[in-house]
Amino acid sequence: MSVREHRERAEQTLSVAVLTVSDTRTLENDLGGNLIASLLEQAGHRVAHRKIVRDECLVIRELAEKLLDSDGVDALLVTGGTGLAARDQTTEAIEGLYDARIPGYGELFRMLSYQEIGSAAMLSRASGGRRGQQVILTMPGSPAGVQLAMEKLIIPELPHLVHHAGK
Repeated sequence: MSVREHRERAEQTLSVAVLTVSDTRTLENDLGGNLIASLLEQAGHRVAHRKIVRDECLVIRELAEKLLDSDGVDALLVTGGTGLAARDQTTEAIEGLYDARIPGYGELFRMLSYQEIGSAAMLSRASGGRRGQQVILTMPGSPAGVQLAMEKLIIPELPHLVHHAGK
């Protein structure tokens, strides 16, 4: 079956949880999380949950698991805490939830980011994976990083990813 056929068979309206990792953001000033929610809704998806969590590994993991265990959630999108700073704990918290990795997501994100910001793209630890039949994708907290991930990778492929995760 072709990629086109797979995309056509995929559910086009998904239920997505959005998690922002930040010690300082609120729902009102969370530009990255707001952008994710807006782009999801514009694409016809439903934002099932929207949460902010402080940048602490166990707290991130516990809330991510709770969101994934919510009824009907197809995917979890996480923004923030994916850099190299000592305080950035998203990667350690989230990658432990994966049953299978989606290495191409992080690779493509860094490649596209390189085209925009050059070699600093290597600092990103954006990653993707599958947990059961759900997809988890992480991205930087910056609005520019969120926009790049959402517009170039996530919005075009999320239904296709979720379709394959559910097989």
